[in-house]
Amino acid sequence: MSQYPVKKDDFPWWLVAAVVIGVASAVTIAISDVYTQILGTLVKGLWVTLFVTIVAFAMASALGLFIALLGLSNSKVLRQVSRFYVEIIRGLPILVLLFWIAFVGAPAFVVAWNCVTLPLQSAGLIEPMQVRDFSLLWRAIIALTIAYSSFIAEIFRAGIQAVDVGQIEAAKALGLSRYQRFRLIVWPQAFRTILPPYGNDFIAMVKDSSLVSVLGVADITQMAKVYASGSFRFFETYSIVAYVYLLLTVGLSLSLRALERRMRRDFKP
Repeated sequence: MSQYPVKKDDFPWWLVAAVVIGVASAVTIAISDVYTQILGTLVKGLWVTLFVTIVAFAMASALGLFIALLGLSNSKVLRQVSRFYVEIIRGLPILVLLFWIAFVGAPAFVVAWNCVTLPLQSAGLIEPMQVRDFSLLWRAIIALTIAYSSFIAEIFRAGIQAVDVGQIEAAKALGLSRYQRFRLIVWPQAFRTILPPYGNDFIAMVKDSSLVSVLGVADITQMAKVYASGSFRFFETYSIVAYVYLLLTVGLSLSLRALERRMRRDFKP
C-alpha cells in the first residue's frame, strides 16, 4: 500500500493508466496465439504459486502470533526467546533461508525422525523416512513460513501494544479472563493497526513465492523459466509472468485499501 500522502481531491489517474494498460495487454493476449499458448502453460504454475502463498502465509501468521505473544509475556525468558527468534530470522536473506531449510534443515529433520522412530521401524510398524520423501514444495513452504513469521510477529506485537492500557484494565475490573480480554478487547482494536503492514506482508509473500522456483518447484516462475528456455520466447514469456504478478499484487493492494477505508468508517467514533 502506498506511503505517499493522498489528498481528498486527488483523482487516481495512475489507476486509470494501469487499467488501460491492463486491458490492452489482455486484448493482446486474447488475440495472439503465441501469448495464449504461453498463458495456458503458465496457468498450471499459477495454482502452485497461490497454494504456496496462502498456506505459507497462514502458517506464518499463526507462528508469528505465537512469537508475538511470547514477546509480550511476563516471563523474561520467553521474551528473550522471542527476541532471539525475531532478530536471527530477520537477519537472514529469504533465499539463504530457503536453501538452508531445503538442503540442511530437511535432511537433519529426516535423520532426527528416524532416530526417534527407530523402535517402531525395528518392529516393522513404519518405514524409515528418506530425504526424498520430504517434498521440495513443503520445504519451500516451511522456509517462507519461518522467514515471514519473524516480520509478522513484530507487526502483531506493535499492534497489540498500541491498544490503550486503560481499556485492558477496565476489562480486568469487569472480571474478563485473559483470553476474553484478548479476543473481545485487544484483538479487534489491534487488528485495525495491524492491517496495513500485515496486508503489505501478504503482497510481499505473493512476490517472494517466486523464490521457490530455485528449488525446481513448478510455480509460475519455474514454468516460465522452463518454457522460455525451450522456446526462446523470453520476451513474451516473462511479459506474461510480469502481467500475472501485477494483476495479483495490484488487485490485492486495491482490495486491502478498500477494506481499510471500510474499517475506518465502521469504527469511526
